Amino acid sequence: MNRRTFLQSSSNFLAAGALVGGLPNLADAAEPEDRLRRHRFGVNYVPSRNWYYCYNDWDASAIARDFDRIAEIGADHLRVMVIWPWFQPNPTAVSTAHLDRLDQLMQLAAERKLDVLPTIFTGWLSGFHFNPPYLEKEPFFTSPKWATAQDLYLTALSKRMRAHANFLGYDLGNELNCNWRCEPAEGDAWMQRIFRRMHALCPGGVHINGVDHGPWFNVNTFSPQALVSQQAIVSLHSWSFWTGAGKYGKPLDAPYTRLAAALAALARSYGNDAKKPIWLEEFGACHEEMPEADVPRWLEKCVTAAIDEGVSWFTWWASHDVDKRFDFNPFEYGLGLMTVDNRVKEQGRIFRRLAEAYRGRSVRVPSAPPPPPAQRTTDATWRWLLDWMGIKS
Repeated sequence: MNRRTFLQSSSNFLAAGALVGGLPNLADAAEPEDRLRRHRFGVNYVPSRNWYYCYNDWDASAIARDFDRIAEIGADHLRVMVIWPWFQPNPTAVSTAHLDRLDQLMQLAAERKLDVLPTIFTGWLSGFHFNPPYLEKEPFFTSPKWATAQDLYLTALSKRMRAHANFLGYDLGNELNCNWRCEPAEGDAWMQRIFRRMHALCPGGVHINGVDHGPWFNVNTFSPQALVSQQAIVSLHSWSFWTGAGKYGKPLDAPYTRLAAALAALARSYGNDAKKPIWLEEFGACHEEMPEADVPRWLEKCVTAAIDEGVSWFTWWASHDVDKRFDFNPFEYGLGLMTVDNRVKEQGRIFRRLAEAYRGRSVRVPSAPPPPPAQRTTDATWRWLLDWMGIKS
């Protein structure tokens, strides 16, 4: 679908009625799996004031202003980073003050009809490692000591999250495989154990594992087969810049704009399931990789291509730019749909139009993908992706 078509789509598509996170209350009328096959649009929340250091320098009014703007651009959900060592500073203690702040964040989001997905074992974020300052010599995925600490933390969080109707579910962590690695057999077993615990503590939640692109391109901590089979909706992080799409085309060429669609097909190939719901949980672009004027065009091309490939949910990185008074990789500063002073950028306006055009609509079921790559290497995976796009590698 081209830009003209989606701009002509009615922004009044959604019928009036009870809302949960800006969506029709689909749980009242449909099975849970049907809810996963209707389009949603959200953002990875990056606080405009103090980045995620905000948990330690709390200003609820600043969070509220951000959420007002996020709701205005048509988002219905947030992915929120919970910096693990600040919430559990010791293996036997969870911070009540930080849980209280997360409670308040959840309430502020609910007042604006925003559902929230917290990422809990984080871990890794925007180029920094936030390792808990304990059990450093213990293997993360197999140590009984780690298991005890993880369960204490998860249990404490769940007591709070169950009280919030806008709690969407848990993400195990932000790109866990960037912080802790193991053989896939160990990673798959750990993931299964944690998912079972999450479903027991918070039944009905959409619990996922937001890994980066690594496990789809090579042997890395979790197997792609388990990532498909253990999740009701498969979370994908599609970064054209970091996956090296620029090697195969310019920012508005197919390898760059259709990567998310191709990754959705790749995930389904590993599950041998053309109908598997897919969540594009992280995707984004900024002026470090293309002219600023091209970012909105890239966003439109990426989303519409992914919709054509049956991707259900879209969560842009990020809600806001990062204040340059903080020291980050230059790539991080300009990824927002809004500036640090809450001014909506052109890509924010395109996001709103896409959300208005598609939110709540049933997902188009794609055709079955070809079998997955014979080898799990970056080169073999890229050859598969390019072949799927119809591009000679």
